[in-house]
Amino acid sequence: MILSPSLLSADCGKLAQTLQELEQAGVKWVHWDVMDGHFVPNMTFGQHVIKGLRAASGLFFDVHLMIERPERYLADFRAAGADMLVVHAEATTHLQRTLAEIRRLGMKAGVALNPSTPLCVLDYVLDDVDMALVMSVNPGFGGQKFLPATFRKVAELRAKLNAAGRSDCLVQVDGGVNLENTKALTEAGADVLVSGSAFFGHPPFSERLAAFMAAAGC
Repeated sequence: MILSPSLLSADCGKLAQTLQELEQAGVKWVHWDVMDGHFVPNMTFGQHVIKGLRAASGLFFDVHLMIERPERYLADFRAAGADMLVVHAEATTHLQRTLAEIRRLGMKAGVALNPSTPLCVLDYVLDDVDMALVMSVNPGFGGQKFLPATFRKVAELRAKLNAAGRSDCLVQVDGGVNLENTKALTEAGADVLVSGSAFFGHPPFSERLAAFMAAAGC
């Protein structure tokens, strides 16, 4: 299991320090929630913030674009230092083209699905994805309550990927992830868990990482 702490819940006044502390604690990935105030009712980090902090960290930058028409900014986020770009299936008209372009630019490509979005939207892009993200809350704000239907959706997604010969494709879950639901999510087939307030609200980072890994049985 990979834990990808969401910087949406970190102290924005000291992000460079936080990134260094996460790396020292043994964290490998960090999750950037990019929101535009249109696709979701909130605004957060943009490519300029990510670019400014790339030099401060050797972490894998897992960048989640909760923005309309993300295809407009793929090269900008690559230049900013993103290692993976995750776009919402609901936000881009030409999903396969967008995913192919992300890979052409040298990044890993991911697709995010809102809670009410069915898995069938992935049917014809499975060859173009490195990770599928199941949203376990409606995107836009941190600290929301986890939606129980997520467990079944994750299990069905993992079965779908395996049946298509894509057992290598990662399954990520974002929203309301905590120590109480970590085991059930990993047992359902999740590979990467995004945690915001349940991680950053309980320092030190090394101990909280260890607690999540223990909960996952790692």
